[in-house]
Formats: sequence, structure tokens, C-alpha cells
Amino acid sequence: MASEELAQKLQRRLQLEESGAAAEGEAPRRAAVFNPYTEFKEFSRRQIKDMERMFRLYDSGRDGYIDLMELKLMMEKLGAPQTHLGLKNMIKEVDEDFDGKLSFREFLLIFHKAAAGELEEDSGLLTLAKLSEIDVSIEGVKGAKNFFEAKVQALSSASKFEAEIKAEQDERKREEEERKHRRAAFRELKSAFTQ
Repeated sequence: MASEELAQKLQRRLQLEESGAAAEGEAPRRAAVFNPYTEFKEFSRRQIKDMERMFRLYDSGRDGYIDLMELKLMMEKLGAPQTHLGLKNMIKEVDEDFDGKLSFREFLLIFHKAAAGELEEDSGLLTLAKLSEIDVSIEGVKGAKNFFEAKVQALSSASKFEAEIKAEQDERKREEEERKHRRAAFRELKSAFTQ
């Protein structure tokens, strides 16, 4: 009984993939191994980590996907509620594997398409991407100027990932040195009491 149910689910998924591929005229693209840092080079490591944090926050099922109801909750909390049909269209716009939910790669694709100007003006995805950007009314013109100057500088830096990785490694080394220093001080204090 369970194997029959599984076979039906697999058959349905194949049908969805075939109908989606036929509608698009091509087979769905899927990378063998997904690395957000190499695939989405326009984003810094920090931006990708922030987006991953946001993705995990709204992935309440902890299954690695944002489904329709989780997307609904996300849009409501961001202050841009969508209709059921609007939510389905949002997912459909970036759903490359036609499973009806957003993987982390597809979630990043929203921001990639927004930055490239590939999203329709009335798209809920464009609203989602804009909600993650700076709000000039809150930050003020000076804050926006600093934000955009920093963004231009980050984009022009060819080795931004190397610098971020180096900074993370330096921070880890500094923490390890502090830990060693505290252990040595503790041993010294301990030996004073044991004598």
C-alpha cells in the first residue's frame, strides 16, 4: 500500500515536471551541487547569510522549503499580504523544479531577478525583494547615500569574498588566542591553589 502511494506520488511529480518543461520548452535546470557563493556572485557572503537566515526564519516546517502557507505568513509579516492566487504566481515565477514550493536557491533567485530587473512591476516577488532593500524614508537621504556608496564599493571589489573569508578567519584566530590565554591563566590560578 505504501509503495503504491509512493509510486503515485512519483508519477505525479514526473507529470508535473514534464508539463512544466513542455510549457517552458526546455527541461528544468538543476545544478548537481548548489553553492550560493559561486552561483550568485552579485551578493556578498553577508547578504547571502542574511537571506539564508530570513529563509530559515520562515521555513517553519524545517524541510528546506518555503511552501505556500509559509510564504503567505512571510508576506503578511513583511506587511504585504497576497491573495492565494498571487502567492501561487509568486512561487511559479521562480519555481524551477515545479514542486510548488521555494528552495533556498529559488529564494535567492527572487533577489537575483529583482536586481536584474527581470520581475514584473506588479509581481509579489518584486514587493518581497523591495521589502528587503533600504527604506529611504526611515534611513534618510544621508543613510541611503552611505548605503549605495558601500554597495558600489562592495560590487566593485573583485576579491570581496576573499576579504570576507579572511576577516572570518582572523576573527576565529583571535577567539582561539583568547581561549588559549584564558586556559593558561586558569591553569596558573589552579596551580596556585593546589600547592
